[in-house]
Amino acid sequence: MLLYLTLGTNDLARAIRFYDPVMATLGYDRLRTEPVEVGYARVDDTRCRLWITEPFDGNAATFGNGTMLALDAPDRAAVDAFHREALAHGGTDEGAPGLRPYHAHFYACYVRDPDGNKLSAVCEKPE
Repeated sequence: MLLYLTLGTNDLARAIRFYDPVMATLGYDRLRTEPVEVGYARVDDTRCRLWITEPFDGNAATFGNGTMLALDAPDRAAVDAFHREALAHGGTDEGAPGLRPYHAHFYACYVRDPDGNKLSAVCEKPE
């Protein structure tokens, strides 16, 4: 359904320091680096699926209230690593890794990046 997603930043260098280690926990690498944006994807993908960008209109980047990006994690250890790396690189906790009531195997964590964008890593596989 989704081709790619963009999240705004007010400090691209800071965003790179956050997203490089955090996205690596889920198997994504920074494959494109441009003056105002960076793109992340799996190395075997044909395009970047997540872009972190300075807003093209020149105004400050803002996050949406009620907006969240949920990323598929291969296992619960990856969810744990995502959360740990996010906090170690300037993110803030919005919900520690653990099972959620959505179904028996919904294991997730929630963080905000340094610009306030809300992110989640989710594994829906049994342990």
